[in-house]
Amino acid sequence: MTTLIVLFNLKDASRREDYERWAREVDLPTAGALKSVDKFEVLKASGLLTGGPSPYEYVEILRINDMAQRGQDIATPAMQAVAAQFQAFADSPLFIMTAAL
Repeated sequence: MTTLIVLFNLKDASRREDYERWAREVDLPTAGALKSVDKFEVLKASGLLTGGPSPYEYVEILRINDMAQRGQDIATPAMQAVAAQFQAFADSPLFIMTAAL
């Protein structure tokens, strides 16, 4: 299993409410329903444990059960639209692939 972690800030902080509504109403239900995704979470950072602000406003965590299937899933017109909408909100997101030890 692969866990995909996405770290990002918004391009325009004044659109925070728009992004969060879109994440709840579009991104989570659409991407979370993909065959390749076991679990999908969007988290809003609240700060660093050691104090101070987080360098990233949001974190997405996707538990991917099949990377080949993920490729097929994201090639659909529906997911291409969701990806384009995400890119309109997110400023240079980092997509980090991880695996359990």
